[in-house]
Amino acid sequence: MDGIRTLMGSGLGVALTKDGNPLALHFIMFMPSIMGQGTVEQQGEWMGRAWSGEIIGTYAQTELGHGTFLRGLETTATYDPSTEEFVLHSPTITSTKWWPGGLGKTANYAVVMAQLYTRGRCHGPHPFIVQLRDEETHQSLPGVTLGEIGPRLGMNTNDNGFLCFSHHRIPRTHLLMKHSQVLQDGTYVRPANDKLAYGTMVFVRVAICFDTYRQLQRAVTIATRYSAIRRQSELVPGQPEPQILEYQTQQYKILPLIATVFGIHFAAQSVWQTYNDVTGSIHDGNLDLLPELHTLSCGLKALSSSDAANGVETCRLSCGGHGYLASSNLPRIYTTTTAAITYEGENTVMWLQVARYLIKSFREARQGHRLHHSVSYLTPRPASTHALQTNLSNAALVEAFRVAVSHLVGEVAARLQGQCDSGMVFEHAWNACSVQLARCAQVHIRYFTCEEFLSGVEKAEVSEATRGVLMRLCRLYLVFHIIGNQGDFLRSGALTPSDMTTLEEELATLLAALRPDAVSLVDSFDIHDRILDSTLGCWDGNVYERMFEEAKKSPLNQKDVPDAYYKYLRPLMKASL
Repeated sequence: MDGIRTLMGSGLGVALTKDGNPLALHFIMFMPSIMGQGTVEQQGEWMGRAWSGEIIGTYAQTELGHGTFLRGLETTATYDPSTEEFVLHSPTITSTKWWPGGLGKTANYAVVMAQLYTRGRCHGPHPFIVQLRDEETHQSLPGVTLGEIGPRLGMNTNDNGFLCFSHHRIPRTHLLMKHSQVLQDGTYVRPANDKLAYGTMVFVRVAICFDTYRQLQRAVTIATRYSAIRRQSELVPGQPEPQILEYQTQQYKILPLIATVFGIHFAAQSVWQTYNDVTGSIHDGNLDLLPELHTLSCGLKALSSSDAANGVETCRLSCGGHGYLASSNLPRIYTTTTAAITYEGENTVMWLQVARYLIKSFREARQGHRLHHSVSYLTPRPASTHALQTNLSNAALVEAFRVAVSHLVGEVAARLQGQCDSGMVFEHAWNACSVQLARCAQVHIRYFTCEEFLSGVEKAEVSEATRGVLMRLCRLYLVFHIIGNQGDFLRSGALTPSDMTTLEEELATLLAALRPDAVSLVDSFDIHDRILDSTLGCWDGNVYERMFEEAKKSPLNQKDVPDAYYKYLRPLMKASL
C-alpha cells in the first residue's frame, strides 16, 4: 500500500517489546516529568544524566491502597526548614508505593508523588526526585525499602516494584518546582493554575494510545496472515477447502480491527498535535485548552486501550485453537495490551472524567458560553431538517454520531439535574447517573475518533488508489460502530430503522470489497518477524512448519520418557495392577 508505511510511521514512537520493558517508565514518565515539571536548573541537573543512562528512573505514584484517586495518596513529604530538607515517610502499609515498572530492581531514582506538608499544612500531592539506590553499589539507601511485587498476568520483565520510606530525607531542591515551590523558610508558592500538572499525564496517555494500536497492529497482522493460510471446511460441497478469510464471519472479525488501527492512529495524531500546540501556548501563559486536552487524552486512552484489548482477543479467537498457543504470541500480546485498561488512569475513571467535562460544557452552552471545538456540538442549534435516510454519506454518518451523542448528553444532564432537584446531593446524584454518564463519554470519544479518521484520510499524503482503500476502511469503521450501537442512533432520531437496514446491507459489501486488500494492508504495517514473534503470523506463511519446530523445543520433548514417569506415573500404574 503506497504511502501507508510513511503514514503509520508518524507520531509518538513507543518501542514494542516481547513482554514489557523495565526501562519504559524511565523514558515515558521519569524524564517527561522532569521536563514538564522541573525548572530549567533542575532539567540541567538531571536530564543529561538520565538521557545518558547514568541514572535510571521510574515514576512512583500508585500505592497499595490508592491508585487513580490522587488526593488519597498517603505518602508524605514534610518540609524541615532547619535543614532545608523534605522528610519522606510511608505512615501505613497502604501508603506503600506499588506497581511502578522498573522499581523492583532496575531503577535507582524515581519521581515520587507525595503529600507536601510545610508549616503544618498539607498542599496536596507533589512530585519529588528521590534517589533510591546507591549509584555505585546499587544497594537501597537507608530509610528506603524496595522490592518486586511478584508475578503478574503479563509484562513480567517490567520488575514492577514496591517502595516504602522511613523518614527518608532529600534536599529541598528535589521538589520539582516549575509550577509550585517551597522557599527556604517553608513558604509555599502556589502554581499559577492547578491544571498545569496535567502536561505529563497527557503525554503519557497519548503515548499509551500509540502503543495500544501498535499492539493491535501486531495481533491483526498475525490473524490476517493466518487466515490467508488456514483452510477450513467446504464453502461449497465438493469444492476445495477455502481460506478462512473467505468466510464473511472471519472478515467481520478481522477487517473492522484493521480499520480500528487507522482510526486510533488518526485520533491519536490529532491529540498529539494539540498537545504540542498547547505546550507552546503554556509558555505564553495561555491555559485555555488544557481542560479540553486533558479530557481528550483521558477519553482516547480509554477508547484505544479497550478497543485494542478486545481486538487482540478477537484476533486470538479468530485463529481457533492455534491462537491459544504461546507460540502464536497472541496470549502475550493480549496480556500486555489489557494492562493498559488499568494503568495510568483506570478506564472507568477516565470515562467519568470525560463525562464531567461534557456536563460542565453542556451547562455552559445553555448559559451562552462559547465552547471548545471538541464539544462545540453541545451548543444549541435549530432543529435539523436534513433527511439522513436519503443521505448516508460519510459526512452524514459522522453527523449521526453528533446527533446521537448530543441527545445522550442532554438526557443524562436532565436526569442529573432531576436527581438534584429532588433533593439528592450532587455527588450522590452523579453516582446514581454514572453508568449513563460513562456511556455518553464513550460515544463522545467515538464521535471524535470518527471525525478525525475521516479528516485524516482526506488530508493524507497518499496516492488516490491508497486513499480509496483508506476511505473504505473509514466507511467500514463508521458503519460497524453504528450497527453495533443502533439504540443510540434510533432513540435520538439520528437514523431510522430503514437506514439501519441499508447500512447492514452495505456492511456486507464493504467486507467483500476490502477482503482482497487485507493481507496487503497488514503487510504495510511493516512489522518485522522478530517483533511479531509468532508461528502463525510470519511473513513467509510457513505456519505449520514453524509450529512443529516450536513444539519440538518444548522441555518435555527433550526425552522420550520423562523423569516424572519413573517418579509418579509408573508407581501409579503398577499399583493399579
